[in-house]
Amino acid sequence: MSLPRLLFSRRARLAFNIASVALALGVGALTARHFVRSGWPLSHANVAGVLAAGGLFLTAYALKAWGWQRLFRRGARPNAFALAAAGGAASVTGIALPGRCDDVVRVAVVRRYPGHRCGVGSVCLSLVVLGFVEAAALAPFASVAAGVSAPSNLVRAALSLVALGGIVAAALILAAPRLAGTRRVLRYRGGRWFNDRTTAPGDAVKAWAFVSASWVVRCAAVIILLDALALHTSVPLALGFLCATAAAAALPIAPGGAVAQLGAGAGFLVATGTRTSDAVAFSVAAQTLIVLAGAVVVAIAAAAPLARRARLRY
Repeated sequence: MSLPRLLFSRRARLAFNIASVALALGVGALTARHFVRSGWPLSHANVAGVLAAGGLFLTAYALKAWGWQRLFRRGARPNAFALAAAGGAASVTGIALPGRCDDVVRVAVVRRYPGHRCGVGSVCLSLVVLGFVEAAALAPFASVAAGVSAPSNLVRAALSLVALGGIVAAALILAAPRLAGTRRVLRYRGGRWFNDRTTAPGDAVKAWAFVSASWVVRCAAVIILLDALALHTSVPLALGFLCATAAAAALPIAPGGAVAQLGAGAGFLVATGTRTSDAVAFSVAAQTLIVLAGAVVVAIAAAAPLARRARLRY
């Protein structure tokens, strides 16, 4: 059996799922053990630092939503509140849902949010392109982290792979309009549909700028949270933590998106010499703030149409 066929075989998927469940159970058991011994990780944190980090995570949602908005056709772009709500809802449901199921949540929220209605195909295509844009935006961070914060050659190779993937994603985004406009593609109905919805290079660059700003804000939030929890504070450590959690979020199947990110972030911190209990506590605290910020975004987005109706009524 060839290697590609073996990797995508039923046995390989089953083995991957079993390994993912085992990893999730291990992280959960380690987290529960830590809570029993040391208590909730934010109970002894600097309150001002935690609030500042939470505010930055909230800002990151807005920046990503503006970037995502640029990936739709002009005149057919959803409300930014809809896209922000979709991102927030996906982070909240990611606690329990398997990895990539959060995309189903995003599509459902964008489709049902009041205002401009987008087709399922358009939303799904924008999510695929958004994934490429995020990978391209993460490439510089992964490159720096591989050079200055990788604790081992294995971690350096993984971060370098993330950076290489971002470069390839950027090339695909920029080449997509030209490829979609070729005669061979336009010959088919699906190709014409894809060509009509392909993101222009200018809009792709704007989306990249917004998403890159979102990653910068998240990095600042992680640095502030490291300081609030009295851990070693450094930019390279924050970059490595972000890249590890982002790579875990890209897994096609996992028992829980947030759980996978929690385990990846904690694993990176442990590899850099952080005590296991402190690494788990920080990773839990960071994921908690991200989920809480997502819940706040959903609440704000849900209140926006109601406030608009109230103004029109009175």
